[in-house]
Amino acid sequence: MAEIIQKDGTWVFDGDALRLTPGRDKNVSLFRKTLGELVVPLGALAGISFEQGKKTGRLRLRLRDGADPLLHASGGRLTEPHDPYQLIVEPGRYGVAEYFTDEVRNALLLDQVPADPVTEYLLPGPAVPLSVSAGDGTASFDGERIRLEWNWKTEDAKAAAGARIITLTDITAVEWHPAAGLENGHLRFTVRGAPTKAPPKYDPNSVELWGFKKDPLMALVAAAVQARLPHPAAAVADVRQPEPGPDHDAPALPAAEDNHDALLRRLRELGELHRTGVLTEEEFALAKQAILKRM
Repeated sequence: MAEIIQKDGTWVFDGDALRLTPGRDKNVSLFRKTLGELVVPLGALAGISFEQGKKTGRLRLRLRDGADPLLHASGGRLTEPHDPYQLIVEPGRYGVAEYFTDEVRNALLLDQVPADPVTEYLLPGPAVPLSVSAGDGTASFDGERIRLEWNWKTEDAKAAAGARIITLTDITAVEWHPAAGLENGHLRFTVRGAPTKAPPKYDPNSVELWGFKKDPLMALVAAAVQARLPHPAAAVADVRQPEPGPDHDAPALPAAEDNHDALLRRLRELGELHRTGVLTEEEFALAKQAILKRM
């Protein structure tokens, strides 16, 4: 077993999984403290690195694409203080950090863990029930329903309809964006049959965020919902799957001319799925690239 204990947190590796526990130091972010301990199976890892610095070093984990609903929902936008897969290492513990890194790397090699994307979540996401208040509202999730409640800072047109209840089965996508510069952030739910391009300030399915301390906590709600939605790889597989013929054995695209027309139709379908939020930008680009190669 390998272990490194720092003010920033404690990481333990038992050969099968890494247990990441945030520290209690005042500099540890509210997000990481609220998220709590994470157990990362070895199979979810794509790599580990240790970077030395003059004042402090840093351990970093790299997870396989699609393994963690938190990383997917946040789109890699969690900044350094909130990233649970980084650990600040004090200079006197550099040797321990290097040993820890070697132990994890050796295990990845021995187990022959691939670094390619996965087709199912390997981490469970934040526990529910979960409720966060930030920006212009409060988002609560019990595992089946999301409740959005508004506060005195909410735009009148948005608050007029009162609290919003969205069932998980009606959600096709969820995203969290932090505020950046003069641009506000948001937690947005894409609801089946009701796509909207309204700014989060006016969108009844969004919470607008202004860059305050609790904004990152909304990423926990996004991750908890994401963990219960179909894995993004499933959506890409669906749009790639050829439609079966009448006997379910004949190829869907038999002739070159028909094949070209069918691929064009598939591209149009992809574009519609992307516009309505069923496919993310990354998923759309991946599926589009696969079809263009066949053309």
